[in-house]
Amino acid sequence: MKELFRKFAQTTSQAVGSSWTFILAVLIVVVWAATGPLFRYSDTWQLVINTGTTIITFLMVFLIQNTQNRDAKAIHLKLDELLRGVKGARTQLVDLEALSDEELERLQQQFKRIRHREGNDERATGELVTQEE
Repeated sequence: MKELFRKFAQTTSQAVGSSWTFILAVLIVVVWAATGPLFRYSDTWQLVINTGTTIITFLMVFLIQNTQNRDAKAIHLKLDELLRGVKGARTQLVDLEALSDEELERLQQQFKRIRHREGNDERATGELVTQEE
C-alpha cells in the first residue's frame, strides 16, 4: 500500500505542478466566473467553486506532505553520506534531524561561535580560515 501511494503521490505531484495543470485551473475559474450571470450569482453557483477548491486543497495537502517528506529524507541521507565521506567532518552531525529542539539550539549556538571566531580570524589575516573542532 505504501509503495502504491508513493507512486501515486509522486506522479500526481508532478502532474499537478505542471504549467498545463495551472492553465487548466485558470480556465476552470474563468468558465466558472463567466457562468456567474447565467446562474445569477446564486448560492449554488458560489458553492460549486468553494466545494471544489476545498476538496482539492484538502487532498493536495496529503500529497504535498508525502512528497516533501520523501525529498527531505533523501536530502538528509545525501548530506549524511557527504559528512561520512569528508575527512575531518564531524560525523556526530549525521542524523541531526533526530535531535531535540534544545540539542539543535545548542548546536546552532556552537556554529555561531565558530563562525564568529572564523570571521575574526579572517579579518585579522585577510584570508579565509577554516577550523576543525
